[in-house]
Amino acid sequence: MTNPEVKQRVFDEMGDDKPKILSADITMISGCEDAQTSADVSNVASFQLPDPAGRAGGACTSTLLNVLYKDEQTPETTLSFIEVLDQMRDALKAKGYTQIPQLTSTKELNLNDKFELVPDKYKGTKRAVMIGINYVGHDPGELAGCHNDVGNMKKYIMKVHGFEESNITVLMDDGQHTPPTKDAILAAYKQVVSDSEPGDAIFLHYSGHGSKIADTSGDEEDGYDEVLVPLDFQEVGMIADDDLYNLFVKGLPQGVHVVSLMDCCHSGTVLDLPFVFQDDGDHGGATPMMSLDQDFDWKKVLNGPVAAKIQDILGGKIDLKDITGNLGKLGIKF
Repeated sequence: MTNPEVKQRVFDEMGDDKPKILSADITMISGCEDAQTSADVSNVASFQLPDPAGRAGGACTSTLLNVLYKDEQTPETTLSFIEVLDQMRDALKAKGYTQIPQLTSTKELNLNDKFELVPDKYKGTKRAVMIGINYVGHDPGELAGCHNDVGNMKKYIMKVHGFEESNITVLMDDGQHTPPTKDAILAAYKQVVSDSEPGDAIFLHYSGHGSKIADTSGDEEDGYDEVLVPLDFQEVGMIADDDLYNLFVKGLPQGVHVVSLMDCCHSGTVLDLPFVFQDDGDHGGATPMMSLDQDFDWKKVLNGPVAAKIQDILGGKIDLKDITGNLGKLGIKF
């Protein structure tokens, strides 16, 4: 958790070199933190799907829909980000789940602001990529709820937010849709980014297995990459957080709004976004705030020396009094 003084010093250190990621508009809701796991693995070859035991599939999706679209009705009053997350957390806990909802973003969102899947200012085309993988025939590891997740969420975004069928790509292993193989998933993600223009909005929904594999790029503090598990993972491997970052953070046109719902294990930071809020319910009487993720790899977006200093600041290795700069150049307020 980073306090406002630390955040100020980080941006102060950047000077005029504000990276593109901080002006992007990407928000992700995930069903659990990175550390909340079904299985830890070190390589794809040895990976076996975990036994879901009827607990992992769909908890995040169904809980979010219960908050936003219970009995196919929207809430009578406007909900803020923190109200949505709090209600999700309470509902998960009441049903015996240990998952902690997590919000990550390219920007420091005000958690008391209105929760909007598509903010009013985005008047362009609304597109969605929705993926549900039940891993039919896998034992252990077959899930039961992921196809339903996609169907229920698709109904919500069409009826409430006006998404059109022609702009929704669905991948499922149900024998009726395009199978969610690694190539198909990446192709769908690339296409939705390529098609989007300023003023457009994208909704990404993934319901399936997630996991962790050994990090080979050296950008993960815990030594692991968070990954999505495509249908053909045994033949071609996983989809790593680095792949998703390159697609949606590096490749996204400016002025496009993205909301992602990741309903899988190890999903907390699978898009590698710099701001984070974990709704563990322990607000300590203070106003809940997003913070800079201490594990975010600033070397992805800044030159080496600046990135190293920022990561030392976040890690508490530098006395804040020794750092100078000019926050006002960035026009950023905390």
